[in-house]
Amino acid sequence: MSDQKVRVRFAPSPTGPLHIGGVRTALYNYLFAKQQGGTFILRIEDTDQTRFVEGAEEHIIESLRWCGILPTEGVSFGGDFGPYRQSERKDMYGKYAQQLVDAGYAYYAFDTPEELTSKRKEAEANKLVFKYDVSSRKEMKNSLTLSQNEVKSLIDNGTPWVIRLRIPENEIIKFTDGVRGEVTYNSKELDDKVMLKTDGLPTYHLANIVDDHYMQISHVIRGEEWLPSTPTHILLYRYLGWEDTRPAFYHLPLLLRPTGNGKLSKRDGAKFGFPVFAHNFVKADGELDAEGFKEYGFLPQAVINFLSLLGWNPGTEQEMFSMDELVKAFDLNRINKSGARYDYDKAQWFNQQYLMSSSDETLAALAKPVFAEHGHHPDDQRLTRICQLLKERLVTTKDFWNKGSYLFEPVTAFDNEKIVRKKWKPASRSLLEQLMSQLIGLADFEASAIETTIKAFMEENGIGFGDVLPFLRLGLSGTMKGPSVFDIMEILGKQESNKRMTTAFDRFEAISNNS
Repeated sequence: MSDQKVRVRFAPSPTGPLHIGGVRTALYNYLFAKQQGGTFILRIEDTDQTRFVEGAEEHIIESLRWCGILPTEGVSFGGDFGPYRQSERKDMYGKYAQQLVDAGYAYYAFDTPEELTSKRKEAEANKLVFKYDVSSRKEMKNSLTLSQNEVKSLIDNGTPWVIRLRIPENEIIKFTDGVRGEVTYNSKELDDKVMLKTDGLPTYHLANIVDDHYMQISHVIRGEEWLPSTPTHILLYRYLGWEDTRPAFYHLPLLLRPTGNGKLSKRDGAKFGFPVFAHNFVKADGELDAEGFKEYGFLPQAVINFLSLLGWNPGTEQEMFSMDELVKAFDLNRINKSGARYDYDKAQWFNQQYLMSSSDETLAALAKPVFAEHGHHPDDQRLTRICQLLKERLVTTKDFWNKGSYLFEPVTAFDNEKIVRKKWKPASRSLLEQLMSQLIGLADFEASAIETTIKAFMEENGIGFGDVLPFLRLGLSGTMKGPSVFDIMEILGKQESNKRMTTAFDRFEAISNNS
């Protein structure tokens, strides 16, 4: 493969929303292709029409676009090796299935679903698992046990059939996997997989090999779950005479649950309250089926950075990578063998770092739709100032509202009444009303002037920060957390600050009297 141009593909099936594990597979293919000056292809493998989900293909494409993993060729991207949707290539697979039959590498099977079910139940009764393989095929209804005339008669009469691969008996199948090294299977572990179904469409195994060959795929980088299918694929390359152009295989480690126990699933996201998709998937009936990182308030570059390190390491202590840096650093030989634990806290940390390092203008653009969703449309200058204040406290873009709603809406509750009970004194109201009177009189109601006035007032009256700032903070924002009181007052403005504190004084007295 050394003299072949790098061509890799991401080949999902449109059977539901694109899982974040699939996004990682696409990312690794993309990074390798970009680094090698190669081609990254998006192929939609939709030959299993029974599992087709409306809108899934669009979700796949939108997920890749949002993440910035843009194919060079493929569905919605064009190219010279199409069509890139398998259902549009269905007429080409039959001849290869027939070629396998003619060469003795495959056979017709006429077993009905009921007969196969009966065999499975029979095996279960004996505490066995039924496999259509080298031993059981001799007892089944197929072109290996029937005469040529019987086979021809069944086909001519329209009896449903499939074509199965004829796995050799007791052969050792070896291949090198780029992640796991030399892998060995005994053919007796394999079953005679269906190559062509009753409806004339190929199964994944045949279509995958034929398409990879004709699209000149050089490297197959896919999930670990496909490793057990690889010996069957190795045989297909041999039987079809394509062994010399067989791609190199790299099987990626599983994404594991946060506990490290078991494969990460859609149910885990729902159970633990974190996204396992790039963005929301809405079913055809309008029902929200899955929530994504995008709607959780993540930046795509943070998601990419997080995913890149789930199964690969750069060999250095560096954690923050732009896409360009990932392209330069990525090395297939540094993919881990063991599963990668899905650490949502780490995902949040990455997002926080990206938000904190963003310019105020960039944050303002991100914040605008968040505040608009709640009916608020601040001008650009005010919005940028708000973003300056909130920047250090953001984990997701939802936090613009979660941690800044008080900048737009009145305070309805205090998160720390205990401090009021402890510090509010009979003279507190009079004192703070004097302070507010001085603040309202300021010609320049900016943070620096507000701070100077408050400090001078405290010195003049012989009081400390604890006698003033907790009450201002609670009265203005309802919380003891957040940016400085002086900045909050500047953002709220003179009239709103005074209005909130006047209301707060009554509440403070009520809390103190009821303590």
